[in-house]
Amino acid sequence: MNISVVICAYTERRWDDILAAVTSVRAQRHAPHEIILVVDHNPALRDRLTAALRDLVVVPNTHARGLSGGKNTGVAAASGDVVAFLDDDAVAAPGWLAAFAKHYDDPAVAGVGGRTLALWPGSPSAAELRDPGHPLLNAAVPAECGRRPGWFPAEFDWTVGCTYEGMTPGPIRNLMGGNASFRREAFAVAGGFAEGIGRTFHRRPLGCEETEFCIRLRQRGPGAELVYDPDAVIWHRVPPERARFAYFRRRCYAEGLSKALVTRSVGAQDGLASERAHALRTLPRGVRRGLVRAARGEAAGLGRAAAITLGLAWTTWGYAVGAATVRRPPRRNAAMAEARR
Repeated sequence: MNISVVICAYTERRWDDILAAVTSVRAQRHAPHEIILVVDHNPALRDRLTAALRDLVVVPNTHARGLSGGKNTGVAAASGDVVAFLDDDAVAAPGWLAAFAKHYDDPAVAGVGGRTLALWPGSPSAAELRDPGHPLLNAAVPAECGRRPGWFPAEFDWTVGCTYEGMTPGPIRNLMGGNASFRREAFAVAGGFAEGIGRTFHRRPLGCEETEFCIRLRQRGPGAELVYDPDAVIWHRVPPERARFAYFRRRCYAEGLSKALVTRSVGAQDGLASERAHALRTLPRGVRRGLVRAARGEAAGLGRAAAITLGLAWTTWGYAVGAATVRRPPRRNAAMAEARR
């Protein structure tokens, strides 16, 4: 199984992170077919990467500025049977691609996603993680590291791009975009990532481009199966500013806005099915658990219970605002328009 790995980059401030991500892909037990670096409208960074990484495919984002456009560019440049995506501030465990590859023996599987663990503040630096033999990357039992804020609930780890409490191995509605892979033909079925949904240089941290894509893929190919495999492990860096409550609140509100765009594109039934289950089952359990811990003397338990409650409220508010203001579906790229014909 040939797997092309796409890494989207946009700023030289993440130079060491980008090199660490590339090094981790090079060290995979299942060797990548190719590594494609997509540079988002930053010629200086593109030239620097081209000079430093001559054995890689380095291409400029030829679509709209932002993560969705970068991914669409990467897909167009890829020649592997499968296209995998890794964030530019993440590193992959050596068995990451092997865990993806084993699922593609089943022709019904259109995509596979993995477990994303947090590199909280205080974790090893990107320079340290450029060593493929680093103990973190080769741990028998992978785990997050660094200093997780005591109030930060695991049920909301999605706000920092990580796997969250409530995800279970097996079939899943949608994969998380920074740790995902798809058969290349899936893009011919569903088109590309919607460029009016994912992260751009907008002041709000919008997201959900992978959610909308996965739902659209399954709507257009009803037999397509998406799988979550926790053995496909990566670590995603959480900068100090994203470990603060102010960012948590903004991210929750932005997620609500993004979900309004998703439901406008794919419908509320599919667009909110997983969110309803998470809100009605997982979050109440998290609140109860936090309150029990607080009653036993762990003050942070009360903070987690409050963060879950406030996070749900801010996400719901963002969705309500988004639903009230969205007037037309997100702009699609040419490949998506062609797929509709």
